[in-house]
Amino acid sequence: MKFKTAQIVRKFFKIPDVRYEDEGHNSLTSFAGLVIYQKLFQQLKLKARLSRELAHLAGSATYGAAVVFLWLIVHLLLGFRRLRERDFYENDPLVQRLLGLTTLPDTSTICRTLAKFDQPSIDNLRALMRQWVLERLMSERLARVTLDFDGSVFSTGRHAEGTAIGFNKKKKGARSYYPLFCTVAQTGQFFDLQHRSGNVHDSKGSLNFILNCVNEVRQALPAAQVESRIDSAFFDEERLVQMHLADVEFTVSVPFERFPHLKGLIEQRRRWKRIDDTWSYFETDWKPNCWTFGFRVLIVRQKKKQPTKGPLQLDLFEPVSHEYQYQVIMTNKDLGAGNVIDFHHGRGSQEGIFAEGKTHCRMEYIPVRKWFGNQAYCLAALFAHNLTRELQMRVDPRERRTTGKRPALWRFETLGTLRGRLLRQAGRLIRPQGQLTLVVSSAGAIRRVFDKYLAL
Repeated sequence: MKFKTAQIVRKFFKIPDVRYEDEGHNSLTSFAGLVIYQKLFQQLKLKARLSRELAHLAGSATYGAAVVFLWLIVHLLLGFRRLRERDFYENDPLVQRLLGLTTLPDTSTICRTLAKFDQPSIDNLRALMRQWVLERLMSERLARVTLDFDGSVFSTGRHAEGTAIGFNKKKKGARSYYPLFCTVAQTGQFFDLQHRSGNVHDSKGSLNFILNCVNEVRQALPAAQVESRIDSAFFDEERLVQMHLADVEFTVSVPFERFPHLKGLIEQRRRWKRIDDTWSYFETDWKPNCWTFGFRVLIVRQKKKQPTKGPLQLDLFEPVSHEYQYQVIMTNKDLGAGNVIDFHHGRGSQEGIFAEGKTHCRMEYIPVRKWFGNQAYCLAALFAHNLTRELQMRVDPRERRTTGKRPALWRFETLGTLRGRLLRQAGRLIRPQGQLTLVVSSAGAIRRVFDKYLAL
């Protein structure tokens, strides 16, 4: 439909007066999309399950630990980070309705409640997170489950309990935590975490953590093949042997700079088996001298273009030389070399999960000084991420098959995208003829998004 210019252009530019009204009294909400999460929370019985897992904690007389933890999840879903930012939506009626409250807890109440978290409460929350992920995996009846393990640094300028100065590439010398995570490649969700101080090695305490995660998956899905991808920090004979005995198919990067013999093998090699124009490899029966048990070893090289320095002959050609980058992979998989390389390189998807967790769920923020309080905050961020993935898996069909790199089976939108399209929509709660109704914009795009997710 065509319009005349006079029908489109407005010639009035007066700035309107601003009037402030009580949001609760007028039932105005800035987060109309929370109604979708309210429906998801009801289907998962989230509040009841949190109350059961945190029942032993003595919360405030008015707000229990479960309510505060649920508020933390909602707080992070809305895109806020600092606890005091609850002041910007304390009277929002849809937030209050989702939490089952008429008044949100103030910041001091939240801090006091977080300080009361203990080891049993953290263990219960971790178990609940694993249970929800396993329920999703069981419903999908996957033949393979890919578990990726890695650590991530949470920096802070505070002297919070348990922080320490350790490896920190971006903020050298800063105090930090260094939790170890387990993620599921097929669903792009966090499966579990082990919280640690920042001065530990990446593999500290990892063997028991890895085996516990594997056992949890195997008990829930006994017919599924469990596989894993880990980096060179986990290169250790005992760890790999135990994973092999647990029937876990794995690939691990070998820190070949620590083994001069590997460098000699690469330099002496003249014939490489070609995979494609970029990749080539050869296999060897090498193992460290102190090891008694060995696995299959692939030495891989990647051909990369390197621009030649100096003046360019633009009238003729741009001179480019080719150099090789090398990688050594140890595995117990009985697959072709190309498939093993693809599988191992697919672990880069875990970095995307970490990036989304830090950027959109604020999981790296350290809000309080207590060790368990900060763990609870991190777990709330992981819950927010996993619930957003669960929401999308309930309304969208799988769009991918299992491929060599084991990408997620759904094309997920980030929480940041959903926040802009769905959560942060203005609305009004009204009661025409006594029927509670949420009124939102009738714009076509908004309507399509709401109809899609309300169908879950």
